[in-house]
Amino acid sequence: MAELDDFEGLLDWSKLQDWVASQDLPGSGEVSAVERLAGGSQNNVFLLTRGDSRMVLRRPPEHLRKNSNTTMLREARVLGALKGTDVPHPEFYAVCSDTDVIGTCFYLMQPIDGFTPMGELPGRYREDAEWRHSLGLSMADAAAALGRVDANAVGLSDFGKPDNWIERQVARWRSQLDGYSEMQGYGKPDLPGVDRTAEYLDGNRPNDFHLGIIHGDYQHANVMASHDRPEVAAIIDWELSTLGDPRLDLAWLLTATVEDGDPPGIKAYYQPSEGFPLRQELIARYHEQTGLSVDDIHWWFVLGCYKLGILLEGSHARACAGKAPKQMGDMLHRHASWLFAKANQLVDEAS
Repeated sequence: MAELDDFEGLLDWSKLQDWVASQDLPGSGEVSAVERLAGGSQNNVFLLTRGDSRMVLRRPPEHLRKNSNTTMLREARVLGALKGTDVPHPEFYAVCSDTDVIGTCFYLMQPIDGFTPMGELPGRYREDAEWRHSLGLSMADAAAALGRVDANAVGLSDFGKPDNWIERQVARWRSQLDGYSEMQGYGKPDLPGVDRTAEYLDGNRPNDFHLGIIHGDYQHANVMASHDRPEVAAIIDWELSTLGDPRLDLAWLLTATVEDGDPPGIKAYYQPSEGFPLRQELIARYHEQTGLSVDDIHWWFVLGCYKLGILLEGSHARACAGKAPKQMGDMLHRHASWLFAKANQLVDEAS
């Protein structure tokens, strides 16, 4: 059998083949082919061929963060828990918590026949505005399906810390932003209106809290769309999933929608963009599907900008420290700056 690429040490086939053989996985025999898949700025994803079957292996990046292995185990757990629900997701196959196999924890899951709706859209999506509209609504529907899942019923009652969840959000993420200054070469955060945004969020918290499972990074980069029908085929990249208020996932979807009147500097993630639902239609659809109140969606939208902006700035800090590509870090810093500009605009509107 031909020697398989180890991708500069990310896959140790001398041990991985034995581990695969020990698991109840699709296919038979040894893994005969491997392909590195595009996407995933924080983790590595590989398509494995075993007999007449294929499966996807997901592992942390080369430069591990302190929680990289824990994150892999949490991702595997939530995917396993979602089996049998109407949330579109890859089927979970197996997880490895033994870091002696390839040096990190990792897991295997079902390949999804679809594409990430970023950049130039393919096929009928490019030609048909109705398909683009239906896909946008399907993204709201998929988030709503996750928001309807009872965490206790699927064994995820201890998947997060729901106590004082809303009250903890601003300080928790500001602490993460401040922590980036420990990275060599980064300096201090340069994002517009961070303190003003935080003050608004802490001073205008909603009175209601709905406990549910949240994806935590719900945007176009983290879904796959079906090629043959205008809908979400699967939500992917569950590394930030936890317990919280699922309306935050809706808020992140709103941050991924660019409309007239938004601050300059960012274009829609996808082209052509005509036909995709506007924010108010996405909000109405989510409310219809979940029954959750959207009276305070303005606040949730600001929180989405705040949290996502801080997360993206983390990749910029890692790039400054030489732990991520500089071009990607610069791009994500521009996006983080736009998110805080949008947050400040929303705060102005609420004043």
